[in-house]
Amino acid sequence: MRLNLVLAVTLMSIPMALVQGAEKKKLQIGIKKRVDNCPIKSRKGDVLNMHYTGKLEDGTEFDSSIPRNQPFTFTLGTGQVIKGWDQGLLGMCEGEKRKLVIPSELGECYGNVICSMSFKIYEKCMIFRPYFEICDCSTTGYGDRGAPPKIPGGATLIFEVELLSIERRSDL
Repeated sequence: MRLNLVLAVTLMSIPMALVQGAEKKKLQIGIKKRVDNCPIKSRKGDVLNMHYTGKLEDGTEFDSSIPRNQPFTFTLGTGQVIKGWDQGLLGMCEGEKRKLVIPSELGECYGNVICSMSFKIYEKCMIFRPYFEICDCSTTGYGDRGAPPKIPGGATLIFEVELLSIERRSDL
């Protein structure tokens, strides 16, 4: 009887362990620096100017805007960045710093994005015009494919971000 009880408890715990192992990892948001005065918080549609440093779980840095001294600018909630950023930067204040731990499922983009911009010379009139290359975001996001050689497939990404400024769409 006692053996049957132990066996039953053991068998019941196996499916539970399988279910827990199959759960998707969640986005983790940590606040590294709060601001006292926050008259405006980021929301979908805002243009954000950010500094960031991206690292892998082992601490290897794969990108940073800080050495370039050029903030990254994008519109929040429109699929211009990976899903983990669109979710993890909501409700942020100017001057605030966060640490985002983004599982690979949220390291993917949404659809088509501008991958690169160059300038073409139109010979007839010698005018430089911008030329945008549109790419499928699945080739530029991280996710299961990664972005070799710096980001392996399935990698969890860690970003330290600082919100420098918010531009409201109504302000534009």
